[in-house]
Parts: sequence; structure tokens; C-alpha cells
Amino acid sequence: MMEKRYDALDRPEVLGVLFYPRREIGGSLMSHDVHLVRIPIAEGLSLGGKLYVASATAPVVLFFHGNGEIASDYDTISSFYTELGLTLLVIDYRGYGTSDGTPTATALLADARASFERAGDIFAEHGLEPERVYVMGRSLGSAAALEVAAHAADGRLAGLILESAFAYTFPLIERIGFLQLPDAYEQKDGFGNIEKIERTRLPTLIIHGERDWIIPISDARALYEASPAADKKLVKVPGAGHNDLMMIGRRAYFGAISEICGTAPKPA
Repeated sequence: MMEKRYDALDRPEVLGVLFYPRREIGGSLMSHDVHLVRIPIAEGLSLGGKLYVASATAPVVLFFHGNGEIASDYDTISSFYTELGLTLLVIDYRGYGTSDGTPTATALLADARASFERAGDIFAEHGLEPERVYVMGRSLGSAAALEVAAHAADGRLAGLILESAFAYTFPLIERIGFLQLPDAYEQKDGFGNIEKIERTRLPTLIIHGERDWIIPISDARALYEASPAADKKLVKVPGAGHNDLMMIGRRAYFGAISEICGTAPKPA
């Protein structure tokens, strides 16, 4: 099967809007339950990431981050997941953190599928036997998460979580990059997030800030309405924008994640 290419999104001027790669500099949190991981993608090319372990059998959240973040940024956030009994696996895009290569839209989606396919090797390497695996994407990472969800075989994923997700590619590029692409169309050239969620019947959670001006909450509603999942929920956080959603709505945010993943906070 030939890999789909996203040539309209791989133009240099578009890549400069979509990606803000940042290398990891210096050390990051490491302990007996926090691990650096490597995922081989091709000869001489590997992705890096961080694994934050709750327990050997805990459900795993495979997480794809925003366009200006790296995996180690989650050193200070991971405990919110592990305290819910969830192991967090955060994957860096090409050119980010400790990953090799240079980011492109085509690579973002191909690498997301490859990361999911090879996650089992990471689990085995660290002695993990997760009960369930969920895929989650924040902002740009929503495209990666939806790519995984749309292509995963039945039974391999337990659910889909989207945070500050976008529904439509080119309106987003216009908003954040003041860049118009009159010759590009969503169905043919875009990430196709609406089309992918239409193919996804997994239990679905969508979390969005009501004051998000980068990706308006109307995108969240569009994704929610397009989802055919029998079990779906849209959590709207009043007063929250794009980059303060977790801080302002932390209780609602992690309460909803705990609910979809079927976990509860560890007793004090």
C-alpha cells in the first residue's frame, strides 16, 4: 500500500507554521519509573520519547503533543496521569526532543502509525503488560491521534482522547500563520480530521477551552458531531484558552480522562 503524501502541507512556508521543533537540551527527569524511549522508524532514523510508568499492568495513554512542546515538558505533568493509575507514553515528532530527522506533515502521520505499531516493543522492554491502550492528541497532536485511531484494527485501542483539537486544516493555517492556500482543499490536501473521526467508533473524549482563539471551540463541536461513537463526551472548560486549559480546568480535565479510562485516583 502506497503511503499518502501531504504535499500541500509539506511546503516550506506551511511547515514553518505547523512545526516549531525544539531539541532537548540538558537533562530531564529520570527515575525507576520514568524512561527515555527510542522507536526505530527507518534505517538511521528513530523517534524519541518519554515513558512514565504507573504500574506494570496499568492502562497506557499514547500521547502526541502540541507543535511547540517536547516529551520532557511532561515531566511536570505526568504525575497527574500516574496518580490516576495511567502510564503515559509521550512521543516526540521528528526534529523534536531527542528524535532524529526533520518534521513534515507526511512524516507526522506515518510516524504516528509506526509509533503505535511498535509501542508493544517498548512495553515489553520495560516489563509492561497494559490492560488497555488509549491514544490522545493535543492541538497538532490531534492529527496524529486521529490517524492512529482511524487505522487501528478492532480491539487494539480502548479509546480516543482529543484536547484542543482542530477539525479543519486550512482555516487553522490561516489563523496561526496568516497564510492562505487557495489551491488546497481539506478533502484532498488536508489532515482530514473530520473524515477520520467519522471512521472511529471508539469511546471518544474531546476536551476544549471555551476561550481558545487559536483553535475555536466550534472545531471541537464539529469533531464531536461527526463522531459516530456510541460513547462520546465533549468537555468544555469555561474561561480556558489554548495553552492554559489544563491549569484552569484541571479537575474537569483529569476527571474526564479518569472516566473514559475507567480509573480512579490512587488513595492518599
